[in-house]
Amino acid sequence: MEPKMNIGTQIKKYRNGMGLSQEELAGKIFVSRQTVSNWENNKNYPDIHSLLLLGSLFNVSLDNLIKGDIVIMKEEIKIKESEIKKFNRYAAVFGVLLIASVILAVPLARWLGFYAVIPWGIIYLASLFFAIKIEKIKKTYDIHTWKEIVAFDEGKSLDEITKVQEKAKRPYQAFLLVIGSGLAAFAACLLIDYLTHIF
Repeated sequence: MEPKMNIGTQIKKYRNGMGLSQEELAGKIFVSRQTVSNWENNKNYPDIHSLLLLGSLFNVSLDNLIKGDIVIMKEEIKIKESEIKKFNRYAAVFGVLLIASVILAVPLARWLGFYAVIPWGIIYLASLFFAIKIEKIKKTYDIHTWKEIVAFDEGKSLDEITKVQEKAKRPYQAFLLVIGSGLAAFAACLLIDYLTHIF
């Protein structure tokens, strides 16, 4: 069972103390009302930038805002090292499959013609499978968010944390990358097949 974080209770307490609705709070820190609702219901955790905006708005320190949560995060990161390793393995496999789906599209189309869709489709579906697995781990454990917050708590600058964020893009981007690459490769296959029949 996942330990209960305090952030949801804290945000709700300070929001109510200021007489703000979820929508009003969302507008002040540049997120959606649904995002605030998810935080308050502990469905996900605010990133470091949102926490700093919340702290500034509520006029409280980061320590007071995330009371006790930092300890839980550190413990959970240690416990979930195996999940982090699994995440890294999935990311590596996903990267290889994604590259393969793009690079092999043309050769497969030339060798197999229309039947190239079968092996290429298998590679594409496998990359899609791993993209979904990666997003599931990220959503389930908020691993990247927790690591960013712990890093900030340990004195790392926001610039350093932002660089880490850029390397580990937020949910949905890997999924869109697979879809976009897949469609581009499929279009290339059709075009090559069409050109080979003409010439």
